[in-house]
Amino acid sequence: MDSKKKSRVVVAMSGGVDSSVAALLLKREGCEVIGISLKLWDYDEADRPAESEGTVSRTCCSLSDVRDARGVCDKLGIPFYVFNHKKDFEQKVILPFVSEYRHGRTPNPCILCNHHVKFDPLLVEAEKLGADYLATGHYARRRCDADGSIHLLKARDAKKDQSYVLYHLGENRLRKILFPVGDHTKEEIRAIAKEQDLPNAFKPDSQDICFIPNNDHAAFIEKNYPSSVGGPGHFVDKEGNILGRHEGVHRYTVGQRRGLGVGFGERMYVTRIDSLKNEVEIGTKDEAFWGGLVAGDVHWIRHPFKNSNSFECGVKTRYQKDECEASIEAMDGKVLVRFKKKSPFVSPGQAAVFYDGDEVLGGGWIERPL
Repeated sequence: MDSKKKSRVVVAMSGGVDSSVAALLLKREGCEVIGISLKLWDYDEADRPAESEGTVSRTCCSLSDVRDARGVCDKLGIPFYVFNHKKDFEQKVILPFVSEYRHGRTPNPCILCNHHVKFDPLLVEAEKLGADYLATGHYARRRCDADGSIHLLKARDAKKDQSYVLYHLGENRLRKILFPVGDHTKEEIRAIAKEQDLPNAFKPDSQDICFIPNNDHAAFIEKNYPSSVGGPGHFVDKEGNILGRHEGVHRYTVGQRRGLGVGFGERMYVTRIDSLKNEVEIGTKDEAFWGGLVAGDVHWIRHPFKNSNSFECGVKTRYQKDECEASIEAMDGKVLVRFKKKSPFVSPGQAAVFYDGDEVLGGGWIERPL
């Protein structure tokens, strides 16, 4: 955290241990801390009976999570507010998530949520409350240099690092955002919570897709948005030969090996999805490795093309996967990424995030593999 004096800080409270300890650490530093929760979705609501009613059940930010956040704020003796953003969450996260799968792409709802639903509304609410900063429980770090430039860095705990989902935060927003847990390991955070007897000290971590409790995205789409589901089609090879029958393109993602529902005698992988033809192309392991990608809608925190239209860096194409070393080239508003070593983790709809060591340079959405 920065050493400069802070006065009032709003903390985004998810009900989990990380944001709770973030609030605790800031209070220890002498900040005036205010807790805020955004009510985005609710596990506790009844199952959605029909798509036309416009609600979805069993999703994220449940009533119990809000109660946990309130309990922590009561324990810490700080104010707590809840704001309802369920409509924004459905329109800007859920519906795009469903649409992407319907069109053969693999969305990342955490980035969509952070980009379109969480940070901007939270910064607005923090400003209304007269706060100097917004803090979250993300495992990431920021650095402010003597010249005033702001940098987004990986967390100290590499296993928990969440910088991948924050690449869209530019310098202006980062100036107002703090990541108090980024200099700690998860074990240290839990130990602090236990030491202070926080009520959620041993609460399990949230899952990858918080609004799908069992991680079955296909079942979620089929149940809640049945009109978005296409019918069965064909598995094909790269020459277009029919190899079998699939159960709908929304059930598959590029790079997938398990759960194809058909035996092929050898390990086969999804290599391409054509939603217009309703085809899922599969191939061998060698055919599932890619030499690069094209990414669009690129956001830079530190722009790398000041002196050249190309550079080299590390690229992460999935949240929980290792970086690939690559060369990056500017190309008509997009970037062309060429890996030093081929990678299987190139799924259209996911993000490609660019790193210079520990620093996040920026990122964009993967449009197609190369």
